[in-house]
Amino acid sequence: MAIFTKQEALNYHSVGRKGKIEVVTTKPFANQKDLSLAYTPGVAEPCLEIKTDTNRVYDYTAKANLVAVISNGTAVLGLGDIGPEASKPVMEGKGLLFKVFADVDVFDIEINEKNPQKLIEIVKSLEPTFGGINLEDIKAPECFVIEEELKKTMNIPVFHDDQHGTAIISGAALLNALKISNKNIEDVKIVFNGAGAAGISCARLYVSLGAKKENIVLCDSKGVVRKDNVGNNIYKQEFATSMNINTLAEAMIGADVFTGVSAGNVVSKDMIKSMAANPIVFAMANPDPEISYEDAVEARPDVIIATGRSDYPNQVNNVLGFPFIFRGALDVRATKINEEMKIAAAHALSELAHLPVPEYVCKAYNKDLIEFGRDYIIPKPLDLRVIEYVAVAVAKAAVSSGVARTNISDWNEYIIKLRNRVKRVHDNYSKIYT
Repeated sequence: MAIFTKQEALNYHSVGRKGKIEVVTTKPFANQKDLSLAYTPGVAEPCLEIKTDTNRVYDYTAKANLVAVISNGTAVLGLGDIGPEASKPVMEGKGLLFKVFADVDVFDIEINEKNPQKLIEIVKSLEPTFGGINLEDIKAPECFVIEEELKKTMNIPVFHDDQHGTAIISGAALLNALKISNKNIEDVKIVFNGAGAAGISCARLYVSLGAKKENIVLCDSKGVVRKDNVGNNIYKQEFATSMNINTLAEAMIGADVFTGVSAGNVVSKDMIKSMAANPIVFAMANPDPEISYEDAVEARPDVIIATGRSDYPNQVNNVLGFPFIFRGALDVRATKINEEMKIAAAHALSELAHLPVPEYVCKAYNKDLIEFGRDYIIPKPLDLRVIEYVAVAVAKAAVSSGVARTNISDWNEYIIKLRNRVKRVHDNYSKIYT
């Protein structure tokens, strides 16, 4: 149930200064000298330094802390292909989350182009401006082609959050759910419902975390994706099964894990009842999950369930990932966000959930106590420790995997800097520390 009215949502975005983000200055501009330094003639000096060595752009401009959130509006949230203009409120929202959670600056860029190759060329041309590219709400399968090509040809991180964000957060939740259910990731049978960007990427990351591809069953809107019916979709072919099953209901029999990134109310109580002991159910369709929390618990009291909703335990929320993943990548000037960095982020989130939860987090969620268990397998988005766990893990993975252009000499000092970034932003916006 929504906690706001339609008019409240419209007012939030329109009352006062329109939209949700703005550009602010970071240098003094009080007198003639300041203005001369900011623009002509003083600006010529950093220009000439960068001309001599283009890497100096990180020293003299905002590039090192600037991410482009880019969409063509072809797969917006649960709204579908609504166009680039209609996607802009979502992209501004991503900018707000980047800033509030990780002090990353954002320009949102909505592009009126559906041709994948043309879109690739447009995004590639933006590399001199940005330290990283966050692709958003671009439909499958084009999103795979676009990201893969950009990652090959650009020397800054390119990250399609619809794919990898859900994969990383649910991957962290999976690691902890398996600990609670006393199961090994290499042994469990996993059923995916939804064979688009998020579903394929979740399956890929689960394999990177240790799952066996032969234990995975992928379903789309027509049923089980099998080797004899998959057709020419190379992304679905990757997880096509040889099992003689046709329907989601058949796939769920004896399954240990269900991961849903599809549509609401497509999983029945009987399907949950047919799963193995201590079933793990990630029903992440929004706003209505594949099966409601209440129905899943009624069907199987031993279930460990996560959804995409904030009004139930274990919300799989991408905000636990992208701000901090980019924070770590930017801070070591990574050329890409690779598999090692994504795995590091998932493990970092998993580990944080085992620690005692601060009082301010419990208070924010109206709880006296939050502790690791069936109802708490992933950290809460308002836990300010997430940045120091995820950003540090990502930065270290970038360095160790050879994609970082700079190193961090003192990791303890880096953690303090991260805390100060978050404190400064929250002091300005939400006063969460008071």
